[in-house]
Amino acid sequence: MIMDDGRKGLAILGSTGSVGTQTLDVVRTFPDMFDVVALACNRNLELLGRQIEEFRPRYIHCNGAEDEKSRLLTNGMRECDLTELVCQDEVDVVVTATTGDVAIAPTLAAISARKQIALANKETIVMAGEIVTSLANSEGVDLMPLDSEPNAIWQCMRGERATVSKLIITASGGAFRDTPLGQLSSVTPEQALRHPTWAMGRKITVDSATLMNKAFEVIEAHWLFGMPWQDIEVVIHPQSVIHSMVEFVDGSVKAQLSKPDMRLPIQYALLYPERIENSRIERFDPVATGSLTFQDWERER
Repeated sequence: MIMDDGRKGLAILGSTGSVGTQTLDVVRTFPDMFDVVALACNRNLELLGRQIEEFRPRYIHCNGAEDEKSRLLTNGMRECDLTELVCQDEVDVVVTATTGDVAIAPTLAAISARKQIALANKETIVMAGEIVTSLANSEGVDLMPLDSEPNAIWQCMRGERATVSKLIITASGGAFRDTPLGQLSSVTPEQALRHPTWAMGRKITVDSATLMNKAFEVIEAHWLFGMPWQDIEVVIHPQSVIHSMVEFVDGSVKAQLSKPDMRLPIQYALLYPERIENSRIERFDPVATGSLTFQDWERER
């Protein structure tokens, strides 16, 4: 339920990770729009403690020693498991910003409780896409993608879904985009973590370097938007300015452009269907940006 003061109640799973911390940045920008009802993380209890002190959630979930966890519980705060946490009455939107399959069960529970889902956890759709989307459709729940590429598709399709003919997902190419093929066998994890345009978590940065992340996004696009596999295309776009494109039956193409900043798609999802000015987001300058280029991805990589 929306709070009496009009704020949306948020449950953030993975609050100490990259997407989780940037979600809280958006909350800081719009404190009158959101109430942080619940926070969940794995083992970064130090950061979780600081988040609890700042945002005063009523519910938390974390892993760690019992004495460490008990020190976090203040002012009547409760610890509960993820499926219970996301179903609390005060929660309107569940942000799934974890990695791995841990988000599947709480996502299904939240959908059954008719909570809106702000979806950053790719594994939920990759592993259980048909189950999740079918349940969301039957319960009338919005699945709002937070990742820049599916979020861009969602924005471009808005109001015109019936006339879409193709989805074009862009990829930066990751850390090894320009690495000669003969050198790929000797690259290191440290090199894989040097993404050329995005600042992201470690797992997604490595997945970007191997293009596994893009494979996940193709699967996401298939289930989230109901597009046939043959109508989903991937192109390399080194500048990471165009986040995805949508082609329509008449040949027109819409593209969503912005500086690489995860706070923008997060804000779009959390404030949907409204758009509100955020002076902290750097604006796209086409002249300063210069040329935008595209290339096919190399199958042999």
